[in-house]
Amino acid sequence: MLEHIASWIISVISTLGYPGVVITMAIESALIPLPSEVIMPFSGFLASNGVFDLNLVALSGAIGNVIGSLIAYAIGYYGHERLVRRLVRKFGKWILISEKELDETEKLLHRFKDLVVLGSRVVPGVRTVISLPCGFAKLPLGRFIALTFLGSLIWSYFLAWIGFTLGQNWHSIGPYFHKLDAIIVVMIVGTLGFYVYHKVKK
Repeated sequence: MLEHIASWIISVISTLGYPGVVITMAIESALIPLPSEVIMPFSGFLASNGVFDLNLVALSGAIGNVIGSLIAYAIGYYGHERLVRRLVRKFGKWILISEKELDETEKLLHRFKDLVVLGSRVVPGVRTVISLPCGFAKLPLGRFIALTFLGSLIWSYFLAWIGFTLGQNWHSIGPYFHKLDAIIVVMIVGTLGFYVYHKVKK
């Protein structure tokens, strides 16, 4: 499955050029599992061959991330009251989340919004979903876009630079990032398990 996705990404970028980078990175940030660990290193590899410019590759990746993130942000922003809170009111006691806790989470996100938005953009496994809770919390759109662009530019340049440096071996970094994703997922599941245990115990 991953091989087919990677082949499609390579085909889109090879055919469309910079717009292909924008499109694939937009899809990746719109809550659709398309790996930036393939998109940007491959684009960096093309830059090492003189097909692309490394700076423009990173810029295209960041622009794509902003576009996709805005879609996820809008889902969270407009679906918050009609979807999330309704589910919490009806099923909160079964999923161990109360409206009060939801409010406290949003307050925390408001308090540390700059760090959350910027920092999450360079964390595998988190960077693609953080836009949704930002929409829930209705963070200021202008600041959200600016911080998303900055964090995504750093991430895009980092991955593109690796592909640029590794050349034809750009694909070798994929397994390392997949392992890192797995570690982060285990940490999240462990944290949720700890939370559920204490809620049930209480």
